[in-house]
Amino acid sequence: MRIRVPGRVNERIWLLGREESGVYLIEGDNESILISGGMGYLIPDLLSQFKEFGVHEERIKKILILHSHFDHVGIIPFFKRRNPEIEIYASERAWEILRMEKAILTINEFGRKVAQRVGKEEVYSNYDIEWREDIKGKIIHEGDQIDLGGVKVSIIEIPGHSSCCIAAYLPEWKALFPTDGGGIPFNHTIVTSGNSNYSKYQESLEKLKPLEVEYYCADHYGYVTGEEAKEFISKTIEMARMNRKRMEEVYRLTGDIELAAKRLVDAFYHAYPSYFLSPEIYLEVYRQMIRHIASTSNETP
Repeated sequence: MRIRVPGRVNERIWLLGREESGVYLIEGDNESILISGGMGYLIPDLLSQFKEFGVHEERIKKILILHSHFDHVGIIPFFKRRNPEIEIYASERAWEILRMEKAILTINEFGRKVAQRVGKEEVYSNYDIEWREDIKGKIIHEGDQIDLGGVKVSIIEIPGHSSCCIAAYLPEWKALFPTDGGGIPFNHTIVTSGNSNYSKYQESLEKLKPLEVEYYCADHYGYVTGEEAKEFISKTIEMARMNRKRMEEVYRLTGDIELAAKRLVDAFYHAYPSYFLSPEIYLEVYRQMIRHIASTSNETP
């Protein structure tokens, strides 16, 4: 079952934000953590939801960045500047990227574009949410755990969607937070997005497959529970294979990365016009994926 409405997931977990971009609050006995950084325009929604749901913001001592793409780090500047004592965790590679001037410019530019697409551009005028060089934090690695008291958040490195991608897993609750390193439960399909390295993306899905999952907590379009959650990674693996085959076929027919990417993006938005990313941004995603596939044409995933 797919649930896209913000609210309580279970006694420890909340889904906050909006359908197209969500973050998760994990409540420990000692403190709370926000999982993922969503879009910057979520800030008014989050502050309203804190009041509506009775969330104590002062208990939020940590935020975990699952990867450094613009649509997953948007709320970080606001909360870090609002409370400098908050600890921000991310992979070593993520912090390398988030120190790059070009990455910061892209985060701010693309964040504004999506905010405009969903009619939330005014948030950038009302809140200090743009990334600058003042945001710093701690490095976290494969196998590390963040202890909140009564709840431990385990870290799994899953490169492929991005070179810096990690997943969070709560073993006692069988809750997986794979960010876009897993499948995105959009509408009734699964979107697979191996942006930086599609082969590593597929390998990372296989790495996640053995985990017991009762709550599949995606960053986009909510979370999945029940039998569908248990099977979601396996179904994502199959969808990733199908999508790779389709990209290979279109590239083989066109012989051109740009043309192949455009055809695939046009087909995607013909089927799913309401997807939150603009076609312009999603075209760059497909360029990256097809560029990798073109460079590994003899590879059998």
